[in-house]
Amino acid sequence: MPLSPRVPDLAALDLLLSVIETGSLGRAAEAHGITQPSVSSRIRYLEKLVGFPVLERSALGSRPTPAGALVAEWARTVIDAARQLGAGIDTLREQRASHLRVAASQTVAEYLFPQWLTVLRARAPQTTVGLRAGNSADVARAVLEGQAEIGFIEGPRAPKGLHSQVVATDRLTVVVAPGHPWARRSAITLAELAGTPLIQREPGSGTRIAFEEAVTARIPGWKAIPLLELSSTTAIKTATAAGIGPAVLSSLAVTTELASGALKAPTVHDLNLSRTLRVVWPVGQRPTGPARDLHAIAHQAGRGADKA
Repeated sequence: MPLSPRVPDLAALDLLLSVIETGSLGRAAEAHGITQPSVSSRIRYLEKLVGFPVLERSALGSRPTPAGALVAEWARTVIDAARQLGAGIDTLREQRASHLRVAASQTVAEYLFPQWLTVLRARAPQTTVGLRAGNSADVARAVLEGQAEIGFIEGPRAPKGLHSQVVATDRLTVVVAPGHPWARRSAITLAELAGTPLIQREPGSGTRIAFEEAVTARIPGWKAIPLLELSSTTAIKTATAAGIGPAVLSSLAVTTELASGALKAPTVHDLNLSRTLRVVWPVGQRPTGPARDLHAIAHQAGRGADKA
């Protein structure tokens, strides 16, 4: 239920207690870092609000009236509770500032986040970070449900309810085993790729969404028929290297395998496989504290990679 309109605000009650404790409007003003006229004005406001005098003023100072002494006694309980509330809020803010919950797509979690975390640890060594990895749909859900302060997804747009900003660009790469017929070719056609069942990530994966949108932009109405669906990038690379079939993965994920020759990457004619990686946070909010720092670190790293 609402408070009585006769209840003064905390600042006025705190000033009343200070006047009574110091015995002077001037000393109370000095303790609060305000002018004596300001203290006098606040006390007059309090007296008008409650409907009776709370202080007796004289050349020797100020002391409470009998009614004022009662108000002051009740006020001490209120001010003590307010100080406990303030201390509790400060503790919660410190805890929040020292722990950051992050959700990230698997590509970001495995190939970009470790570098960002190194920089964050150097800037804020007291901050602990919890990382939740999943597909882009999982990440969006975690941020929307408050399970993470900030998230990183793969894709051209932010899901409903989330703001986003591009922090990096990436390119999808078609990969095959060294013994696959495509491995002996420098390029394949879009028609060949679209007509071949692929090893793919599960529905909701940013990699899969980006690839399917790229193909349907060139072949309207095209529907993917996966050869195999796996929820792990590592599992897809293993299956592809074993010769089970071609796959489409982030270029970040296959750098080592391409360099070693464990996988081959033919070019695809007439297909744009570039994509964006985005930071997301809830609509109506802005990243603060460590989340803001991580946002800035990811954005700066992405700009540096683009220049390189």
